[in-house]
Amino acid sequence: MKSLNFKAWQTKVQAQTEMALNRFLPLDNQSPEILHQAMRYATLGGGKRLRAALVVAAGELGRYDETALSQAIAAVEMIHAYSLIHDDLPCMDDDDMRRGKPSCHKAFGEAQALLAGDALQTLAFEVLTQDNALPAYQRLQSLRTLANAAGSLGMAGGQSIDLSVVGLLPDLPALENMHALKTGALIRASVRLGALACFDVADDMLEKLDGYAADLGLAFQVVDDILDARADSQTLGKTAGKDADNNKPSFVSFMGIETAEQYAQTLCLRATESIKSIPNSEILHAIAHFVCERRS
Repeated sequence: MKSLNFKAWQTKVQAQTEMALNRFLPLDNQSPEILHQAMRYATLGGGKRLRAALVVAAGELGRYDETALSQAIAAVEMIHAYSLIHDDLPCMDDDDMRRGKPSCHKAFGEAQALLAGDALQTLAFEVLTQDNALPAYQRLQSLRTLANAAGSLGMAGGQSIDLSVVGLLPDLPALENMHALKTGALIRASVRLGALACFDVADDMLEKLDGYAADLGLAFQVVDDILDARADSQTLGKTAGKDADNNKPSFVSFMGIETAEQYAQTLCLRATESIKSIPNSEILHAIAHFVCERRS
């Protein structure tokens, strides 16, 4: 797929994501106004929308229900936004910038930011329960997929491990496991939710897509660690150098930048190998290339 076509596709997905979020988020003049404003501030108008793109790319492999796909897009982006709000809080990573603007707690205060994250998390599951044309068992699979990704065996667990290893240097399997939970779990869920928005999804397809997403999620984190060490805050849209400043283990601190770059390429290649037998998967291949080559 040509880069120009992929960029056009990305732009389309970003617009699709804004529409889906606007559809399901409460209005900012709806009481309680401050909470709803904080939810919209943290969710709308920013970010790479990688998780939404993965939902759409996986959905486009089959015959998807448009409402279900829109619900999945909104749900994963709400969960992602909630995690970023909480991640930026002083009790976590204590970051004042996110997506090139003040973090939610800097704009609305810590208490309102905490509540906004809580509300976005619960709203994500409410969105997935709303009516669509899919059979009930498939909708339950979607709910379970997102719950597993967000819980103690997913993002929350990964964040807990992250907090517990500050100042330490875990071995590679432990580092991979931490990020497979903290970062990779929602990326895997995004791909699976896109596939589950289709009427004709097969188990072998889900297995291949999960292999792709697991390696892609890890590659995304490796590249993130490289960018944290190399890029500036304006480029990243968040504070650069946080890992080193906070004495947090990363793929860069473990293996150095050059080896980390090679490892990211290996992971992306492995991801695309997992889906090479899936017809019309060019977009997923392009996303893997985007993840490895991104500069912000």
